[in-house]
Amino acid sequence: MNIGSVAQSSGLPAKTIRYYEDIGLLRPDRAENGYRDYSVADVHRLRFLQRARSLGFTVEECRQLLSLYNDRERESADVKAIAKARLEDMERKIAELISLRDALRHLVDNCHGDNRPDCPIIDELAAERPTR
Repeated sequence: MNIGSVAQSSGLPAKTIRYYEDIGLLRPDRAENGYRDYSVADVHRLRFLQRARSLGFTVEECRQLLSLYNDRERESADVKAIAKARLEDMERKIAELISLRDALRHLVDNCHGDNRPDCPIIDELAAERPTR
């Protein structure tokens, strides 16, 4: 199967497929003419990667998950540990974003937004913080 067919089957752009090959997540065969020759298994791996990436897994985590996917002796605890770490990281980032949103909301709510130069948003952005 050529890269165009695989891109269509997997839903990934050819550039992403080539990138995954460059970093070793995918190793298609080569035809006699040197072109990539993708298999049905390659399409499955690409779909796996696409779903994993859409859930927020990093490329390195995808590498680990693919390795576990291919290991029939794997322990589900290993897979769960990777997913749990990703979930904890997401929850930390969500908490940070909520905190940032609340701080910005407070500034917006306290800015008069009129023709006067006084602006708590600018004041906060210009505030000097103690060095650590």
